[in-house]
This record gives sequence, C-alpha cells and structure tokens, in this order.
Amino acid sequence: MDEKTTIANKDPEEKLWYAIRVTYNRELKVKEDLDARGIECFVPMQYRREERNGQMVKRLVPSVHNLIFIHIEPSKMVEYKKTTSLPIRYIMNRETHKPITVPKREMDSFITVVGTYNEQLVFLNPDPGDFAQGERVRIIGGVFAGAEGVFVRVKGDRRVVVNVEGLVAVATTYVHPSLIEKITDSDENQLNNAL
Repeated sequence: MDEKTTIANKDPEEKLWYAIRVTYNRELKVKEDLDARGIECFVPMQYRREERNGQMVKRLVPSVHNLIFIHIEPSKMVEYKKTTSLPIRYIMNRETHKPITVPKREMDSFITVVGTYNEQLVFLNPDPGDFAQGERVRIIGGVFAGAEGVFVRVKGDRRVVVNVEGLVAVATTYVHPSLIEKITDSDENQLNNAL
C-alpha cells in the first residue's frame, strides 16, 4: 500500500466542542484570533445595561468570563494551543484528567438559548443536582425552538434550564407550556441510536 492510499483510508477526526479557560477576560481576543484562522468558536454573550456619561446604554458583553468553546478536531486543537500566544488552557475533567468536551447536542441547545443574547436569561450554578426534579423537555416553538433542557421554576417563572454539565447552566425566559414537549425515555433512546 502506498502512502496516498494509507492517508485516504485514515478516518477523518471528528470535531469536538472543547471548553477552554481564558485568563484575564481575554475571551473576545481569543475569539478574534480563532475567527481569523477560520476556527469555529462560541463565547456566551448577553446584553447588559450600564450607565455611561449619565445615559443608560446597552452593551453586548461576555456573560461568563474567561470561558470560550472551540469546535475543532483534537489534533488541530493541539496545534492551535502551540501556535497561539494568547493565554488559554483546557478545562480538565477532575475524574478522567482529560480535557472537557461538550456533546454536540448539549452545545447546540446551549447556543440556541444563549445565542439570543436576551437580557432576561439567568445564568446558574451548573450543578446537575439542582435540576434533578424537573422534567426533560424540548422547546418546539419561539426563539428557543430546538433547545432541550429541564423544565423548572426559576425566579418565579417556569423556564427551561440548559446545563453544560460542570461548566455553566442557563435558564431561558418564560416559555409558554404550549411550546414545550416532554422528552420521553424512548425519544432519548431513538435519538442516541441515530447519532
């Protein structure tokens, strides 16, 4: 077998969503560097109101400081870490001692919710035990359509909480019950088998 055939038969690496810690609130500088290199990334952002020169202004700012998600193949992630001068490091799983990667489905739901930049989103402690009592649901309409999470009461309203386990959790604004469908065990199994 020649070298070209070997390379052609090699399975391409699957892109993973890496959770990356960025120091000194430089997440937007890292995003700018990644964008320039054509690497997909996501910085959780949110509009916040603040006073400037006596006027209230609305600014889009990172909602979780020092956190960025990078969607990239493992070998390219290693290469990026070696070639960037920006201060980044993996967020490590304490049990496996490996970099934390976020499942695509979980990341898609998180981006669907946080990507609205809504001021009324509530960022929460990501402890999964906090949401154990809620029902697993999928939002089927409105701006959060497609997001999956847990239907719980937060700040007096029924909201869907999307949890990126161990990192960050976010609660949607109020979602009318007609826009929500319960995810059953058979739905989960069908979806997992399709992946």
